[in-house]
Amino acid sequence: MVMRKTVVINVVGLTADLLGPSTPRLCAWAQRGKTAAVRAVTPAVTCCAQATYLTGAYSDRHGIVGNGWYFRDECEVKFWRQSNALVQAPQLWGMARQLDPSFTGANLFWWFNMYSSADYAVTPRPMYPADGRKLPDIYTQPAALRDELQSELGTFPLFDFWGPKASIRSSRWIADAAMRVEAKHQPTLTLIYLPHLDYNLQRLGPHHPAIADDLRAIDAVCGDLIDFYEARDTQVIVLSEYGITEVSRPIHLNRLLREQGLLAVREELGLELLDAGASAAFAVADHQVAHIYINDASKTQQVRQLLEATPGIEAVLDEAGKTAHHLNHARAGDLVAIAEADAWFTYYYWLDERRAPDFARTVDIHRKPGYDPVELFLNPALKFPPLKVGATLLKKQLGFRYLMDVIPLDATLVKGSHGRPTDSPAAGPLFITQRGDVLETDSVDAVEVCSLILEHLLQG
Repeated sequence: MVMRKTVVINVVGLTADLLGPSTPRLCAWAQRGKTAAVRAVTPAVTCCAQATYLTGAYSDRHGIVGNGWYFRDECEVKFWRQSNALVQAPQLWGMARQLDPSFTGANLFWWFNMYSSADYAVTPRPMYPADGRKLPDIYTQPAALRDELQSELGTFPLFDFWGPKASIRSSRWIADAAMRVEAKHQPTLTLIYLPHLDYNLQRLGPHHPAIADDLRAIDAVCGDLIDFYEARDTQVIVLSEYGITEVSRPIHLNRLLREQGLLAVREELGLELLDAGASAAFAVADHQVAHIYINDASKTQQVRQLLEATPGIEAVLDEAGKTAHHLNHARAGDLVAIAEADAWFTYYYWLDERRAPDFARTVDIHRKPGYDPVELFLNPALKFPPLKVGATLLKKQLGFRYLMDVIPLDATLVKGSHGRPTDSPAAGPLFITQRGDVLETDSVDAVEVCSLILEHLLQG
């Protein structure tokens, strides 16, 4: 059996509602093919969606319950892990290779990308020297691909991939890297992750006029990729993971738990750190979904009543609720809170901003015990932000220790979020292909995406 070459372009945040005058190339391509709405997983976040697409299973089987969770055996909250061993269900690479031993796969920036069975892998992996610096870099498989790509394309623009400076540059770099991998290695299946729409959809919300510029920018990147791959007789699939909805209400669950004496903190140098292992209960916030871990089972009813009485929370899932949403996995919280459509959860736990940890005002996706979209903003209280950033970078260049403390602590700045499946299919994720013979319906479950990709590979 010889499989047909296929590329999957994951355009984060793309929805049917956003396709229009600002996306002429995507629209023209979609009109020639077939589009279906995807019924998103819960939580509708990157790591859950991608793990589901690559396994054809829900979180209760593959174990990815969020972008991060509480590692109970270590008593630590960890986000954005990279080891593929964390995915506990068989993945697309193995399925395809069983059908065709000559199959090869490339993964460009989809998550859990380290040490998988994919033949070619590229993913962000900054260097953290002992002096505290964060230097842009990537991890690749094979290892030599790292130097090949960065010598041709320049160093991966990490600070354009996430943070206040996030821009189209990172998506363009990923697209260019994918085309170079294709030209040299011709993998049977290529996965490409383009994050650009995620930035301003969260900063500004989906209805802001400036989103049109972001749509035009990503449309150009997608159009170039589609033209490139179709010219090489490669089938193209365009899909997304979730839709972003407008929000106006941040909910500080950990502050509520702390005020009830349920959350513990540890003081270091006059600042406060969340002490998860010593807390009776705490929340791991992940956009519009939060896992609540309860170390003292006698407090479960108290915690549940507190959550159910909190404005902005749409549902509190117990064991039966988690089972219904395919979240009944050991990594999930004892309770899971889902926000209303216009609300989202912060990780904030301090009651006095002067006691917030030093990393709260920086871009630090690994030390924060929850997701923090405020990292997309420069602190508006800074009178001369370029001067502040420049002075800090000068310290870095001179070899001094530095803290890039330019992130605000104002959660009301965030205008878009996701995690709760959208009420309207047109505002949710989508799947577009030229293969109408494979995609025969207007709506598919997220777990069906894996088999749809396999069918593209198998059918000529």
